[in-house]
Amino acid sequence: MRPRRARVEDVHELASAMPHVTVEHGVHGNPVYQVGRKSFVFFRTPRPDAVDPQTGERYPDVIMFWVPSEGDKAALVQDPGSPFFTTPHFDGHPSVLLRASRIGELTHQELKELIEDAWLSRASPRRRAAWLAAMGDPPTGRR
Repeated sequence: MRPRRARVEDVHELASAMPHVTVEHGVHGNPVYQVGRKSFVFFRTPRPDAVDPQTGERYPDVIMFWVPSEGDKAALVQDPGSPFFTTPHFDGHPSVLLRASRIGELTHQELKELIEDAWLSRASPRRRAAWLAAMGDPPTGRR
């Protein structure tokens, strides 16, 4: 059986299913998923740092995900065929960008792991340990 492709709706479902999550909304109504008042998934509004290289138009559908480290970021953005990207605005920032229009290039499982890692990178040590223990991973587990 083929793995199910990810959808934008999955971002909302998976992010809001993580423990202690609140959803704030930006000035344009864009959802910002937070744990302990720290964002881990953020739907961006069109900005001048993320543009179509052919047309110069701002991407209207960018989602930002925190990642555990710069190494994780580099692994996700180094392949030019990857749907993940970054911009100079995010140099030194542990996050990756993904256009919603390319989310189907990920499987549901890949998106789930991306969101879990984003949550883990922003949650408090106590919340991380509790969630990992509930999932059967020791606090020094896979993340």
